[in-house]
Amino acid sequence: MSAFSFSQDQLRARAADVLRHAERCGASACETDVSEGVGQSVTVRRGEVETIEFNRDKGIGVTVYLGQRRGHASTSDFSARAIRDTVEAALSIARFTAEDACAGLPEPERLARPETAAMDLDLHHPWDLSVEAAIDIARRSEVAAFAVSPLVKNSEGATVSAHAAHFVAANSLGFMGGFPSTRHFISCVPLAARGKDMQRDDWHSGRRDPADLAAPEAIGDYAARRALSRLGARKLGTRQCQVMFEAPLAAMLMGSFVHAASGGSLYRKTSFLADSLGRRIFPDWMRIEERPHLRKGLASSPFDDDGVATRDRSVVQDGVLQGYFLSTYTARKLAMQTTGNAGGSHNLIVAPSPDAPADFAGLLHRFGAGLLVTELLGHGINYVTGDYSRGAAGYWVENGEIAYPVHEITIAGNLRDMFAGIAAVGRDTVTRGARTVGSIVVNRMTVAGS
Repeated sequence: MSAFSFSQDQLRARAADVLRHAERCGASACETDVSEGVGQSVTVRRGEVETIEFNRDKGIGVTVYLGQRRGHASTSDFSARAIRDTVEAALSIARFTAEDACAGLPEPERLARPETAAMDLDLHHPWDLSVEAAIDIARRSEVAAFAVSPLVKNSEGATVSAHAAHFVAANSLGFMGGFPSTRHFISCVPLAARGKDMQRDDWHSGRRDPADLAAPEAIGDYAARRALSRLGARKLGTRQCQVMFEAPLAAMLMGSFVHAASGGSLYRKTSFLADSLGRRIFPDWMRIEERPHLRKGLASSPFDDDGVATRDRSVVQDGVLQGYFLSTYTARKLAMQTTGNAGGSHNLIVAPSPDAPADFAGLLHRFGAGLLVTELLGHGINYVTGDYSRGAAGYWVENGEIAYPVHEITIAGNLRDMFAGIAAVGRDTVTRGARTVGSIVVNRMTVAGS
C-alpha cells in the first residue's frame, strides 16, 4: 500500500485545474508544482528513545504571468476552491509587480518531451519501516559505537529516517511531468572522553534504496573510531602548508564551486567566477562531469524545476570551465541559454587525478606532510572575492602517516588559488547529495592556531 494520500493521477488533475483556471482568469502563462511528502525519523540516545517524528505535508505552488509581470502564491489545501483562490492571489500579485524582461516560461523546444519526462531513474524505494524497527536499527548503531572502547562514554544519538515524496510539475506550454522518490538515512554521533578531554565525531549513510545503506553497526563503529582518534588533539602554530580535505569536506569544497558558478551569483555579480567561462580555473588534468540520469542518484532527474530537459555534460574539462549552472531566468539575465539547472546541480562527479593512488592510505602516503582536515566550522566564504576562512579540525600528517589530531585552528586562502592549486583528487570517493568526489589535496593554504 502506498504511503501517499494522493496518486500521481490526482496530482496531475490538480495541476491541470491550476492551468485551466489561470487561463480562464486571463494569465498569459502559468506554471505549477503539486507535491506531497511523508517521512519518519527516530533518534535514540544512550539506548533510550529521544525523539520520534512523523511528517506529512503537501502543497501547490502557482506562478502566473501577465506578459512579463510575475506573481506567485501557494497553498497546502488541495480543494477546488483553494486552487482557484491561489491562482487568483498569484494574479493579484502579478498585477502590481514591475515588468521583468527575463520573466517567463522556458523556450518550448527546451522542455522535456513526454517520453523524457517519464524516464524511470529508479528513484523510488519505499522503506516499510515500523517505529519499533527504526528504534532497533538506531540502537544497534549506538551499541556498536559504545562497544569499540570504554572511552566512548556518551552519545549525541543515532538517527534513522525514511522519507518519500512525489510531485507533478506542469506549465501552460503543454509540459507535465513528475515522479516519486525516496531518501533514507542512518547516522551516529558518539563522544569519546579521556579525563577532561572530550571529542565527538559522526558518520552517516544516505541512499534512495534502504538496501544500499551501510550496516548500522558499521556506521556506529566507524563513527566511534573517528571520535577516539581525536583524543589528545593539539593546536598548531601559524604556518603555510598543503591541506587535504577529507572526501566529505571535498564535496563541500565542490559545493563552493557550484555556488560561485551558478547563475544567481553570476548575474548579481557576487561571484569571483564571473566571466570565467572558457578559462582554466583548475589544474589541466581536472575533470568534472554532470550526470542527471544516474539510476538511484541522489540528484537525478529527467528535467529541472523549470521543466527543461536535463542532459549529461562536461562542466570542467582539462581544467577549463565549460559551463555554468543556469536556470531559464538566470540564463536570460546573462544573455545565455539554460543549462537545465533550475533547482541546482545534478550528480556532479569529480574524476580522480590521473596518477591518484588506489586508496586513501596511498594518497596520505603521497601527501607526505601537512594538514588533513576532517571537520569545518563556520561559513567564512566571500564569494565576491573568493576569500576563504573556516574553523577546522583534523590531523597533522608527517612522513605520509597521521602524527596527531589537531583542533581549534583556522584554514585560510582564496578559492581561485585553491582551485588552481589542487594537487590531487583521491579515489576514496563518497557521495554527499549532488556531489561525488574523493579527498582533495590543495598545495598551499594558511593554517593558524586560535
